[in-house]
Amino acid sequence: MITNDIFTERLHLNLLKNDDHPFILELVNTPGWLQFIGDRNIRTEEEAKAYIQKVTENPQIHYWTVTPVNEERAVGIITLVKREYLEYSDIGFAFLPDFEGKGYAAEATRVVLYSVPEILQDDKILAITTEENRRSVKLLEKLKFCFDGVIEADGKTLWQYSLDKNHLLIEKSTHAFYRIFSNTFQQPDFEKIYELCSPSANIIKKSDDGTEIYDLKSFIDPRKKILTDGTLTEFSEWETAEETKAVGDIAQRYSKYRKRGWLHGNYFEASGHKMFQLMKEHGVWKIVHVIWEDEG
Repeated sequence: MITNDIFTERLHLNLLKNDDHPFILELVNTPGWLQFIGDRNIRTEEEAKAYIQKVTENPQIHYWTVTPVNEERAVGIITLVKREYLEYSDIGFAFLPDFEGKGYAAEATRVVLYSVPEILQDDKILAITTEENRRSVKLLEKLKFCFDGVIEADGKTLWQYSLDKNHLLIEKSTHAFYRIFSNTFQQPDFEKIYELCSPSANIIKKSDDGTEIYDLKSFIDPRKKILTDGTLTEFSEWETAEETKAVGDIAQRYSKYRKRGWLHGNYFEASGHKMFQLMKEHGVWKIVHVIWEDEG
């Protein structure tokens, strides 16, 4: 069963259903869809319903509608399609013009990549676009998809990109590590750290005052206290840039981050650097070492 309800801090994703026909009718007739995806000749609600039925009845096609939590209607879609001319499934995205440029496409694509187990059954996930669709190319590069080359399909010249499964899994673990400590929209899942990390993992803080070295318990316990007793509220920390190198079953990820929240009632923002070292154990990437340093 393909994953249905998917949430991020700003978005709610649902599998496409028949009631979404007004949105689909609007989306497939936007200038961007017509130019870069193609005219599906859908001009009425009945034709939109027929299109949705064709999508939902095909086990090789999955569409998720994307709805911001502060909106009452869908504003975009994420697609996962196994095409006959591609070795692996490809992921795609399309949004209404008024909701482009807000980061929704990247956020929604990333959460589908992280949340849908079927994606991780293959060695790669693909994406296709055109040279002219610079917005799409820029987003794929932001998501760390690599350019594979040019292919001819459906009478079009397409650019093919791919994302390696190991890179995706390492990125998923890294983002999950950051989310452990967020208490802005949810209660932190402190036990998650024991799932993500090797039992013998060390976490090190480097600062001008010296070096602090923690095992998992000594690291998580004081953070659990301040994130639940009101000391640190509305806290979130997220990655802003990264470089990952994996060789065999070992990997290293440089991660630049930002964080913000309210500490003792005072608002703060900060940034810094983390270095993650990971090792694949029984097919699962585990964090074995983290060292970080705040800037400033």
